[in-house]
Amino acid sequence: MNKIRTLIVDDEEPARDRLRSLLKPFVDIEVVGEAENGEQALERISSLKPDLVFLDIQMPGCTGIEVAASLPGGSPCIIFCTAFDEYAIDAFEVRAVDYLLKPVARARLAKALERVREGTDQSEALDGVVHDSAPARFLAKRGSRFKVVPAVDVHCFLSEGGLTQLWTAERYYWMEPSLVDLERRLQGTGFFRISRQALVNLDRVEEVVPLVGGHGQVKLAGGRVLDVSRRRMKVLMEELEGD
Repeated sequence: MNKIRTLIVDDEEPARDRLRSLLKPFVDIEVVGEAENGEQALERISSLKPDLVFLDIQMPGCTGIEVAASLPGGSPCIIFCTAFDEYAIDAFEVRAVDYLLKPVARARLAKALERVREGTDQSEALDGVVHDSAPARFLAKRGSRFKVVPAVDVHCFLSEGGLTQLWTAERYYWMEPSLVDLERRLQGTGFFRISRQALVNLDRVEEVVPLVGGHGQVKLAGGRVLDVSRRRMKVLMEELEGD
């Protein structure tokens, strides 16, 4: 029997404990971790690669809707658990499998899990496979606020002091994932790592300038110029020609 690796996200410990208890009788459910806010949820989803996430909506920092909106389509499955029913439309717009109102009833939980299992019969979404589909948006932070940034608005990701900046045409935001994590997540989706410090959206590259020694530079829409390492230069040209 394939286990459904499950993450529980809720800012209230009693709610996490109750849901964990409710899940115990379901032998195919394996709770692999917990998170108490949106930032932790993104970190745990990235590191634990769960198949299913039970996600609260109203949490400190970013909401569960914002967390779900920043994930690649289809991975992982999302079941929202909340005390409020006014978010149901938003929840299904981010492709939630189900929407449970607290306190969660065991029978209602069983029905939601059956929906998850039915998805397993139609795809490989729950066998630990990482999906290659590009995320439609990213969750980033500026000051104390979180911003959902559409992927089409992203010009590049830059490593700065061990942290990651997401740059649009106008400004930058901070993100938790490293460039290594983003490169792995975005492989084959139109983003390309041009150096140790930069990952660019190929659709935003306007000009490539070869330089002496085999390295080069790219000019992005809006005028930003970034260095391309010697070993990435040839591959970059091949990627651009292949689009």
